[in-house]
Amino acid sequence: MRYAGIIPNDLSAAPGVCVTFFTQGCPHHCPGCHNPETWDYEGGKEFEGNTIERIEQYLTANGIHRDLCIMGGEPLCPDNQFLTLLICNTIKDKLPDTKIYIWTGYTLEELNKDSNTRISQILEKTDAIIDGPYIAAERDITLPMRGSRNQRILYKGIDY
Repeated sequence: MRYAGIIPNDLSAAPGVCVTFFTQGCPHHCPGCHNPETWDYEGGKEFEGNTIERIEQYLTANGIHRDLCIMGGEPLCPDNQFLTLLICNTIKDKLPDTKIYIWTGYTLEELNKDSNTRISQILEKTDAIIDGPYIAAERDITLPMRGSRNQRILYKGIDY
């Protein structure tokens, strides 16, 4: 399992202070992508046993509550589902008050059609999903938590 990186104190991805975890590998290859270095499944770093411990430590460092953002790459593609579910389960078990935000190039409708039980388990642990591919022609830097107008912020399936 590979990942692209971790930002321990991210103030721009979601409300409040967050820890942002970047998966490695993406099948979408959206033109104008903000993170094309995460496309290659063989790139990034090896996910080791202490990586998840570091994420936990970052989430509670200095007594400050942080939420968790998972983006990519593509956290919900088949190659990254196991790792994404592992992180979601571990964090919700150990730090249940942590909100989990996931960015995906898939739409919620596409994900709901997927018969893979990992997807439904991940969505169950997720507090918000930002869905849809990045479309450069729809780029809007004034939108919170997304890069293009076609993308939606869905809190437990409710569009905001």
